[in-house]
Amino acid sequence: MDLQGDLINHLTELRKRIIIVIACFFVAMSGGLYVAPTILRYIKSGLTAKSVEWNVFSFTDGLFIYLRCAFLFAILFTLPVLLYHTWAFVRPGLTETEAKGTLAYVPVSFLLFLIGVSFSYFLVFPMMLEFMIEMNHNVGAVETYGIDRYFSFLFSVVFPLGIAFEMPLVILFLTKIGLLTPERLNGSRKYAYVGLAVVGASISPPDFVSHLSVTVPLLLLFEISVLVTRRFARRVATAPSPT
Repeated sequence: MDLQGDLINHLTELRKRIIIVIACFFVAMSGGLYVAPTILRYIKSGLTAKSVEWNVFSFTDGLFIYLRCAFLFAILFTLPVLLYHTWAFVRPGLTETEAKGTLAYVPVSFLLFLIGVSFSYFLVFPMMLEFMIEMNHNVGAVETYGIDRYFSFLFSVVFPLGIAFEMPLVILFLTKIGLLTPERLNGSRKYAYVGLAVVGASISPPDFVSHLSVTVPLLLLFEISVLVTRRFARRVATAPSPT
């Protein structure tokens, strides 16, 4: 009976936290709809975007861009709430030290995501867009860009790199729960390099400079992850054993 009661309490708490996150998402979505024109004007004022004429090829293109912009705005501002309530839900099963350590993951994860999005938007995306436009000029194509295609290309570049910047935190978490060790990371370095190079090539234009602009940060993130893991392992090894 106690087991059943505990299960019901856990499900009730999970339901409550899911409702809070969903409510936060819809509030942020409403805010996103309000600020979407400002965000779109800011994107359009960028140095690269100024040279591109945005066209619509259906009556719904403008509406869908508004909704997509609001949706991504809502995702961005709901992410910290989701991370916090995920932590709060598993908090009873953690020790005091584990709870304090994992709580720090919430702001750090959000900050790393923002850094990744900013890096890809201000550096990688303009470089890739200029390369694509130059290629179209070289083949004598007439440039007619749809606003929907422009933003699809933008989001396909920006958000994967934003997620990729979470790598050090994910690897540190896997180390804390014992699935990874510095030795395993060192042993898999060459495979990781190949995999990250493939990922970098798949989300960048087929030229060497673009490959480097995406792949080098991914490799640096991996090396940072290795350093963080080593530091954590040394701290655990030198920590006094509980009496």
